[in-house]
Amino acid sequence: MGITDRTDFVLVHGAFHGGWCWARVQRLLEANGHRVFAPSQTGLGDRRHLLSSDIDMNTFVLDIVNLIESEELRDVVLVGHSFGARTVTGVADRIPERLAHLVFLDGGFPFDGSSRLDGMAPEARKARIASAERFSGGLSVPPPPAEAFGLSDPQDIAWVNRRLTPQPLSAEASSLPLKNDIGNGLPCTYVRFTAPAFPGVEPYAAYARSRADWRYLELPGGHDGIISAAGPVAASLESLAS
Repeated sequence: MGITDRTDFVLVHGAFHGGWCWARVQRLLEANGHRVFAPSQTGLGDRRHLLSSDIDMNTFVLDIVNLIESEELRDVVLVGHSFGARTVTGVADRIPERLAHLVFLDGGFPFDGSSRLDGMAPEARKARIASAERFSGGLSVPPPPAEAFGLSDPQDIAWVNRRLTPQPLSAEASSLPLKNDIGNGLPCTYVRFTAPAFPGVEPYAAYARSRADWRYLELPGGHDGIISAAGPVAASLESLAS
């Protein structure tokens, strides 16, 4: 089913972020009559008090599955930014009947169900684990500065730096087994931010471009284009079924 005049959007943030990062996109979508849910994943954002070593990808997937089921949502446009693309992949694998469209915003997904750490180059993986050990005894990875997400506006940088929270290392170390192909037969769109482009997501963007049944879009803005290019992002989400 396509997007109707009034659509339910569920927006899933990436690593170190929380539901707060969708504020501008959410405001624009709601102003046009849509209903928008932008939850924080367990242990992050306004739920940072729940940070623990028990958090894994299943936790993140259940955060969203339970929201959709508890709110009795159907025909949802499910959007995952950055690390959140992994989460929405898991959600689509479990409850495709409740979804109308799956959107990956500058994110990566588990091609073979492997963990985020497994997908890193050995030296990068070693450095990330060491960073978590120094920062929190291995519990979480410290957030990088906002500039690492492609932001350049001083006010945006200050706003994001105040809100970033540590990322649970256990979530990055856990696998995400899938029973179905990525997207699970749903209409899928991949959105790549290109100014500046975030090189880490190129393999996933290339995969999306290779899929004749997927849509591929490019938008201005860096990796956190959901903040710096909220207008184009909201407009693109609204136009998916046009």
